[in-house]
Amino acid sequence: MIWRCRDFAFDTSEHPLVAGIVNVTPDSFSGDGAVDPVAAVRLAESHFAAGADFVDVGGESTRPGGAEPVDAETEMARVVPVVRALARKGAAVSVDTRNAETALAALEAGAAIVNDVCDTAEGDPVAAAAAKHGAGFVATWSCGAVPARRPEGRGDPETAVSRARAALGRMAAFARACGVRGDSVACDPGIGFGKSVEEDVALLRAGGAVAPGLPAMFGVSRKSVLGALCGESDPRKRVGAGAAAALWAAENGAAILRVHDVRETVQALKIRAVLEGRSWKWTR
Repeated sequence: MIWRCRDFAFDTSEHPLVAGIVNVTPDSFSGDGAVDPVAAVRLAESHFAAGADFVDVGGESTRPGGAEPVDAETEMARVVPVVRALARKGAAVSVDTRNAETALAALEAGAAIVNDVCDTAEGDPVAAAAAKHGAGFVATWSCGAVPARRPEGRGDPETAVSRARAALGRMAAFARACGVRGDSVACDPGIGFGKSVEEDVALLRAGGAVAPGLPAMFGVSRKSVLGALCGESDPRKRVGAGAAAALWAAENGAAILRVHDVRETVQALKIRAVLEGRSWKWTR
């Protein structure tokens, strides 16, 4: 499957893409937020050196239970200099946002992808911004948790996958109606957004089946669902759990893995490729 994002054509047929997370926020749940654009660029460069296909730059924390909403002006001041610096070097950059104004500014600075963290709606201005620039677009099933940051959901785990398919299919259609190319749309089931641990597990078990015919992105790295499953309260100590979840997602049809720990994830994917007999010199 080819995912087209401006000048980039990502092939997800052999192995999933790895997106390195770059949080330009002081309150990132993961403990690795960059406090200024210079530090954020350094973090992004380290992700690329470790094997990332692109980086996902965000200027607003979406952690549940206490994240403060950020206005577009503040968000742009955080992310646009980072996007511009990386794009000038030819790097593939995604902007993680729910604001059309931020999306447009980042696209004008050279972003290739818009990762919309708020449920895509009919006539969505964030999708329209991506369409205007021929960018890749990720629609996320956040269950209304962004920007409301509502408490953990209590949906039925037995219907989580069918609800995800319906929601993501609807949002993909909305994005296409806004002008986003069909082969530029990807979907994210929104692990950790407005869902219970049981729902998150059901979605992870389903893998790419949550979005048939579309590249599915999974962002489970360091999240609380992993802490609940392995009994680790410190997000920074969930690297092993994240690598395990990434491998499972890769094995079950994920097209994109959005992670904090790029080096460890890429190493795990390389070993998987070798053991499957595909290549011992697997590189990006």
